[in-house]
Amino acid sequence: MAGACLSSSSSCCWNLTSKFNTLSLNGPHPNAAALKPLSFSANTSLNLFSKGSVSLTSVQMPFRHSIVCEAAPTKKADSAAKRARQAEKRRLYNKAKKSEVKTRMKTVLEALDTLKKKTDAQSEEVISVEKLIAEAYSAIDKAVKAGSLHRNTGARRKSRLARRKKAVEIHHGWYVPAPVAEPALVATA
Repeated sequence: MAGACLSSSSSCCWNLTSKFNTLSLNGPHPNAAALKPLSFSANTSLNLFSKGSVSLTSVQMPFRHSIVCEAAPTKKADSAAKRARQAEKRRLYNKAKKSEVKTRMKTVLEALDTLKKKTDAQSEEVISVEKLIAEAYSAIDKAVKAGSLHRNTGARRKSRLARRKKAVEIHHGWYVPAPVAEPALVATA
């Protein structure tokens, strides 16, 4: 019965010194040589169970008393640890993609704001902004393709950049939107 406590691979019940004094592993037992590594050590440190939890239960039977010690590990299963590593890799990858999209959008929006504030801006200055917009579109499309952004989010961000560019062009008079034709009323008889 006490052997159940000692069968744990790398741990012993360190607080049960007095209980193990009566246990003899040197006697005329046929497997005494096999049990020799299982003998209790008085200098066992408290760090033995730092990676698990210990539960002790006292079992009383009619003629003998036994103590059962179980050490349960608290570490994750190997598959869970692998999933955690994979999730961390994906998180960092997605974070980099999203960060690139935000940075590119910010540079485009700042360039459009400075262009809008300029009083003597020329229509050729939009070409440099269009190059920035193309780079931002590329980063957005790559993030959507990689799965870091939802496709609707990517479309919304691209639309936001295009609307802001058009607003700057309208502000300076470089673009005049076509007048909206009113729908003809249908005569009802």
